[in-house]
Amino acid sequence: MLSVTQNPSSNSDLNLILFSMPQSCLLQMATASMLLLVVADQATGKTLRAVGEASQEVFRGDRLPILDFPAE
Repeated sequence: MLSVTQNPSSNSDLNLILFSMPQSCLLQMATASMLLLVVADQATGKTLRAVGEASQEVFRGDRLPILDFPAE
């Protein structure tokens, strides 16, 4: 039976030109930004829905004034 052992890479940093950054740090930043985008999307949806309902209230007929037309 063949046994293969894998040695974890001790160099798990992302080597950029000016600095090196661990991959776990990049993963944390990507996760935080995605969660922020999800929350912003939900807030935008609720805001747009509220604006739509408010615009319907503006154009409802019972809020318009009754105009007196001259009798001919």
